[in-house]
Amino acid sequence: MAVENTSNILIIGAGTWGCSIALELARRGHTGIKVLDGSPFPSAISAGNDLNKITEEANEPSENDSDETYFWNRITQIAMQAWTHDPLFAPFYHETGFIMAAPADLVPLNSKEDFHKTMPEGVLQGNFPGWHGFWKQRGAGWVYASGAMKALYGEARRLGVQFVTGELEGKVEELILTSGHDAVLGARTSDSVIHTACKTILAAGANSINLLDFKKQLRPTAWTLAHVPLSAEEAQLYRNLPVLYGVDRGFFIEPDIERHEMKICDEHPGYINLVIDSNGDTHSVPFARRQIPKEAETRMRRLLSETTPQFSGRKFSFARICWDADTVDRMFLIDKHPVLENLVVAVGGSGNGFMACPAIGILVVDNLEEAGQIEERVRKMMRWRPETSVHRDWWDAQGRCGADGKVIDFRDVEEWTSI
Repeated sequence: MAVENTSNILIIGAGTWGCSIALELARRGHTGIKVLDGSPFPSAISAGNDLNKITEEANEPSENDSDETYFWNRITQIAMQAWTHDPLFAPFYHETGFIMAAPADLVPLNSKEDFHKTMPEGVLQGNFPGWHGFWKQRGAGWVYASGAMKALYGEARRLGVQFVTGELEGKVEELILTSGHDAVLGARTSDSVIHTACKTILAAGANSINLLDFKKQLRPTAWTLAHVPLSAEEAQLYRNLPVLYGVDRGFFIEPDIERHEMKICDEHPGYINLVIDSNGDTHSVPFARRQIPKEAETRMRRLLSETTPQFSGRKFSFARICWDADTVDRMFLIDKHPVLENLVVAVGGSGNGFMACPAIGILVVDNLEEAGQIEERVRKMMRWRPETSVHRDWWDAQGRCGADGKVIDFRDVEEWTSI
């Protein structure tokens, strides 16, 4: 086996979180940073390699908040500071507003006419049967996801971060441990090269379960998305739209101005791919597919028929499943491993990972540097916590709606699209 020179810090995963971590390390003056990923950048299976993601401001954290509320308010505050003020992040944030069910101090929407008035005439033509919600006109919108990812990657490289990607050179097959199995020395890639490092950060999203026993703390869960092609004239008409999100239907965001495609997602508690390993343990194992179940397409067309029926019969130009990793409580898992020295885990996006992207690098590097910058209440919510998953219900919808409110088994999918 060939052995490479030791890096100071090795990051496994060049997705949204991996790039955010690499950038923050480099900005703070760390050197010898290497990032490994099994796919060329940007990865076709990375959840962040997407047209857009929803983002929204939160309240100022209060000592009277519950721990969960305090955590999300603080994380969102850190992230939105970057999305609105950091010169690298800010160009990708679009403050178009956000329409969904929300607290009653916002603009109420109770009829199809109410919904129609939120967008230019002719955009929303549906009857919105049974829809009720609210319109948040400021402090919310969307982020150009793949553009932000590429900016993170480019700036990290400019600051000296080394990216090693590809099915051989970048794909990690295993973590390299000491003989006593009490510390991580680095990782071995598919070309049999050992990449050693003083510190290793595992940030490979849903695929992280292939490299480490998370004691059932992670459940890789997949959602479904598609693109609706528009004409240049339609794309111009649909610019600067507020995000429209139905908690049991799905959402769409204004179209991509270059390719004239509008992303649409159906809302559901997620798909899982359960397998039983040789030890008899159950896991959800991610896989890549640039198609979606036909049932997901049916749900998307229902969303369109109720909101923009002019598009309900239009052929999709693109579709894929998109994986994330759910923790039991949907809080992030960012912590030093309790047994394996020199290993930090940064996983468990739980459907909120991209919005928090700018905060992730800060949180991980604060953890790595041990300088005490992380508030104790925030640290507590992100800790390594296998006690929460002892009797994990793999079918827990975790508060999500749509598709009868049930987690869906990929093994039950009878037909896929041919997009």
